[in-house]
Amino acid sequence: MATWHIISPEYPPHEGGVADYTRLVALGLAARGDRVHVWAPAVRSAEAADSGVEIHRLPGGFGPRTLAALGRELDTAGSGQILVQYVPQGFGMKGMNLPLCLWLFARRRAGITIMFHEVAVALAWRQPMRHNVIGVVNRAMAFVLVRAARRCFVGAAAWESQLRPLAPAGAAIRWLPVPSNVPVVDDPAGVRAVRRTLVVESGTVVGHFGTARESWIAERLAAVVPPMLRERPDAVFLLVGRDSPGLRSRLLSGAPELHARVRATGPLAPASASRHLGACDVMLQPYADGVSTRRTSLMAALAHRRPVVTTSGRLTEPLWEQSGAVALADTDDIAAMGAALTHLTDDAGERARLGAAAGALYAQRFDVTHTIAALREAC
Repeated sequence: MATWHIISPEYPPHEGGVADYTRLVALGLAARGDRVHVWAPAVRSAEAADSGVEIHRLPGGFGPRTLAALGRELDTAGSGQILVQYVPQGFGMKGMNLPLCLWLFARRRAGITIMFHEVAVALAWRQPMRHNVIGVVNRAMAFVLVRAARRCFVGAAAWESQLRPLAPAGAAIRWLPVPSNVPVVDDPAGVRAVRRTLVVESGTVVGHFGTARESWIAERLAAVVPPMLRERPDAVFLLVGRDSPGLRSRLLSGAPELHARVRATGPLAPASASRHLGACDVMLQPYADGVSTRRTSLMAALAHRRPVVTTSGRLTEPLWEQSGAVALADTDDIAAMGAALTHLTDDAGERARLGAAAGALYAQRFDVTHTIAALREAC
């Protein structure tokens, strides 16, 4: 039995992909019999009650005083593996918390594993100077972290190529795709009930799942979805996620006549989110930097065996084309995205094939059991 101290910038009831991921990992390790402590910022709402996970709330951000207190509490809690869920912007100081990295370096003999959900802000001549300053500091932070850690994981393959030049020779860096943050609920009757609220029996439900915080995604949905709905009067578009009402409003601002056929769920409990995903015939999941293994919204669609239309871009790993488990279009090719969506809405056989391939790929590569096995192997 191992002991884990997971340090994360967020944990439920915080909302966010890192919070959901951290909870999945904590519960997965606890289910294997490990002792799990989570150290995360304080919350005002009711605490999550996770069996086998001891949650420690930290006052304030991750400034020097909090880090000193965290060090004392870790010493009191006893030795164990330190697992850091790292996003540079998540730990305060405007994404430039170098003191945190130096604090971890000072504890490097404790046995530190770092999961890089992101590495650094991009550097570019044409962006504001402050973004480049943050990007440079982010790289200095990563330079320190790869020397503090016994082992590093990255959520997207592209992060390894970004991290490797900053690391010492022979540093242990491994690609570890993220799992779905929506557990699959086996409830066919519940899925049918959701569908009855959306379409007639022969209708088609096209879905999108995500936080909808990226304006690029909203623009692509607004370009692709209304033409599809106008051509198919039996189809509806379902937005699933806590920010979906706002995204629905943006989409309908250019197509108000589709008011009754664009739906939004708002925040949902995990079981209800699973039923709504299961009710979708096709998922449309565009990403500005391309689909990659760090996208939990895409993982949720795969875990639910949904056929997916998504985008290929600079962060897209070769496995997506090689697997044949998703329909791909270039990030800038709106026509191709629309054509792929039209093809899947019309072809039930291809939907079935893609759905089966999606489920198989998820089970083989992305299920949370692979994450837990990799972490315990590193331990």
